[in-house]
Amino acid sequence: MKRHPFPHHQRGATLIVGLILLVLITLMVTAAFNLSSSNLKSVGNMQFRSEALAAANKAVEQVVASAFTTPPLAQSINVDMNNDGTRDYLVSIAVPTCISATIASDATLSSVSLGGGMSSAANWSTIWEIDATVTDPVSGAFVHTRTGIRVLRSQSQKDAECV
Repeated sequence: MKRHPFPHHQRGATLIVGLILLVLITLMVTAAFNLSSSNLKSVGNMQFRSEALAAANKAVEQVVASAFTTPPLAQSINVDMNNDGTRDYLVSIAVPTCISATIASDATLSSVSLGGGMSSAANWSTIWEIDATVTDPVSGAFVHTRTGIRVLRSQSQKDAECV
């Protein structure tokens, strides 16, 4: 049996190298876990933003679809995005504001029928701004959207609503 001339020089080297490699692998796994959890948060935020914008647009469409026969008011609209019968988002609509009014001409009339007693000569083309805000009660994140709409108004309505 042949003996190594310097046996004390080899003791523990494999153990040290193994521990260093184990620490490096642990650091890599920890970094990968942190990266994946931050990516998951980013994707969740993007999903909330997309759904909240869709909810805000759906609520604005409900306001726009109203007849606008009376001055519009601020309101909160429950939006059920997945049609399961429960509210998914609460959209707060600020008081729509009339930002401009011009006399309506045949070129600016919309395709919507004017109804009896309204002619282009007696109507005003008014531009309204509608602000919608959606807030997530859990995270506190919110989305704000602003939409413009043109509505034909009579002289008296324009005088009362557009300053």
